[in-house]
Amino acid sequence: MERQLPKNVRQIGNVSDSPKIYVEDYVDTFFAQLCEKCEKAGKGPVGAFLVGDIQPGTDEEYVYIYGAIQMHDLKMSGNEYVIDDDTWKRAYEDCKQYFEEGEMLGWFVAHPGVPLIPEASTVKLHKKSFPKKNTVFIMKDPVEKDETYYVHKMNDLMEIGGHYTYYEKNPCMQNYMISSRKKNGAFPTETVEDRAAKDFRNLVRKRGESRKGRKTGGVMYAASACLVLVLIIMGVSMLNSFDRMKSVQNTLDTLAGASDKVETQETSGAVTAVTEEQDGEGQAGDGQETGDGSASDADGDGEPAAAAGAEGKIAGNDTGAAVPDNDSSTGEDDGAAEEAKAAGSGADGDAQILAAPGENGSDGVYIVEEGDTLAIISRKMYGDVSHVDAICKMNGITDGNLIYVGQKLLLP
Repeated sequence: MERQLPKNVRQIGNVSDSPKIYVEDYVDTFFAQLCEKCEKAGKGPVGAFLVGDIQPGTDEEYVYIYGAIQMHDLKMSGNEYVIDDDTWKRAYEDCKQYFEEGEMLGWFVAHPGVPLIPEASTVKLHKKSFPKKNTVFIMKDPVEKDETYYVHKMNDLMEIGGHYTYYEKNPCMQNYMISSRKKNGAFPTETVEDRAAKDFRNLVRKRGESRKGRKTGGVMYAASACLVLVLIIMGVSMLNSFDRMKSVQNTLDTLAGASDKVETQETSGAVTAVTEEQDGEGQAGDGQETGDGSASDADGDGEPAAAAGAEGKIAGNDTGAAVPDNDSSTGEDDGAAEEAKAAGSGADGDAQILAAPGENGSDGVYIVEEGDTLAIISRKMYGDVSHVDAICKMNGITDGNLIYVGQKLLLP
């Protein structure tokens, strides 16, 4: 059966030589157990038969060693190794029992204090026992733990620079090791592991833990970044909300102030308009009466009538009401109007107060009465409304509609 190249392998030494040798991890562990037994015994070699198969490749062959059977007795005759018939018989029985599809394609020797170079007798024994090409011979020092691999080719045992240790499920070798552990004096396989295999498994486990740690760290980093982003968004939202609330509050305060101001202006304007209308009607009535009197007097006596007409014109100017033209235009009325107009022009230039002594404003200070506006006050004091700006400037008034009853105003 054609075998696929193992995926989990560990290279030992230089593997550029041919053929390529793959030794399963449990077999390597079994070699370590044999070396431990040999070291404790302190005498004689310990041997084992190699079980596996040879697979042809494109350019070279591949030797797979997935089993090892301990030799019942590896004897020495001088410096030569001797494998008797009983040892071969037991080895074939064990191979048939535990490795049905495998064949014995080499041997292993652990011998303390012996150089790792095969003698001529050892080469001769190998050729006799394993004449097939690319069979393997392994020598190992149980004390120094050094080992050397040899391959039968070119009618000799040629040293191989390195090999591969591979890791697969190997129930055949496991079962054999369990059954023979008492016989070879080794510890239970559950507690004895090949150091290289243990290191490899630890390395795989550490890599898995490292990847898991990196994955967990990445998740934590992403979660932290999301949390920071959420906090930033919440902070910005709260800041914007605070700014909006502050802006709305300022707008409400501005609207409230403007509403109060408009309400005050509308109330003051309404009172002022009503007062002006009442004053206008009263002054218009007075002017009519004066005009009527003047007309009556004019019928009786010419000069008194003219004087009365002039006085009526002046009074009309004081109150701001127009004098009605009841009679036909006369030269005396026109003259009185011209004199009153001239008197008004003179008042604008000299700013003379027309109030009688003892009246409000006669002393240059006017106390605002109910219904007063600056226009009414100017008309009362000066006979026209041309002094409104002068009154505002003298009293520091910026809005002429905002005056109150009882307020004292300096008159120019």
